[in-house]
Amino acid sequence: MTPTKAGFLQHLGSITLAGLIGLSLVAGDAAAADDTPAKQIFGKVKLPSEAAANPIGFYAKGCMAGAVAIPTDGPTWQAMRLSRNRRWGNPAMIQLLEKFSQDAVQLGWGSGILIGDISQPRGGPMITGHASHQIGLDADIWFQPKPAQSLSVQTREDMPFISMLDKSKFLTVNPARWTPTHAKLVMQAASYPQVERVFVNPAIKKKLCETWTGDRDLLGKVRPVYGHDEHFHIRMFCPPGTPSCKAQAPVANGDGCDKSLAWWFTKEPWATPKKDPNAKPVKPRFTMLSDLPKACTALLAAPAASEQSATFGTAYVAPQPAAGDAAIQQAIHAGNSDLPDNDIPIPLARPALQ
Repeated sequence: MTPTKAGFLQHLGSITLAGLIGLSLVAGDAAAADDTPAKQIFGKVKLPSEAAANPIGFYAKGCMAGAVAIPTDGPTWQAMRLSRNRRWGNPAMIQLLEKFSQDAVQLGWGSGILIGDISQPRGGPMITGHASHQIGLDADIWFQPKPAQSLSVQTREDMPFISMLDKSKFLTVNPARWTPTHAKLVMQAASYPQVERVFVNPAIKKKLCETWTGDRDLLGKVRPVYGHDEHFHIRMFCPPGTPSCKAQAPVANGDGCDKSLAWWFTKEPWATPKKDPNAKPVKPRFTMLSDLPKACTALLAAPAASEQSATFGTAYVAPQPAAGDAAIQQAIHAGNSDLPDNDIPIPLARPALQ
């Protein structure tokens, strides 16, 4: 496979690491990092580290070494919202997306898939959009098939999302938009053994519970969550041989079409939180670099790989350890006691009651 380079050189340029996160941080000035939210630091990094692929920390509190980018255009996929620079992931995720895109075509999903956010070049917290997607093992897939013709860079920025819900009703799938092929697509994603969870809107989960006639055990992987009516979210297990990756608690046995799903159709998850009129305003606390695994600090100072070398020709081969990798590995092997708690993130903001 030789993806075209269209769109590759026209929307992103090479920027040095020192210019991205500040000479004081590269030089080890902890004070500069302490004053800056981690999302501001990681959000400015344009290129991945030249290191062996390694997810570090938890899906919602970590970073990523040795990322590779899925090409902006492939035979059965197109990457969307290129200006976000979030088409980077662990090589295992890039391999999975390529495989999934081919299987989607076989299911009748147009000419392939539209890929939304994966992760930033070195993972970490994002300035907008997600609490997770930090270690290269999460990816968003649009509920719209790839068109036959390649979309322009501008169209990929402006093309609107399409909700699968009937917004005139409470948590109800729109029958004019949702099709059996949509269901097959979600369940195909859940079928891969390396996929741990697939996040969808509660209404979509309910629809699958009511209509899916295939393997019901796979339904347990499909998890209801806020939002996710315009896209679904694929999450992979930590790849083998990555002790720095913090695993999520296993999915409970069963198809998930039980009381845990019924809860989403009560008032509780959608109720506006009560405010204490006498409470003092609380200043929001952002995740700081010091909140992430220690290896993430070493990762920021590691030499950068070029976009071309990390996209074309090496996208499906795990990079070998290179210069700058020693500090990251040393931080990882120093122990995993600083890995974050095994909490379950809510990928999107809490929506208003509809």
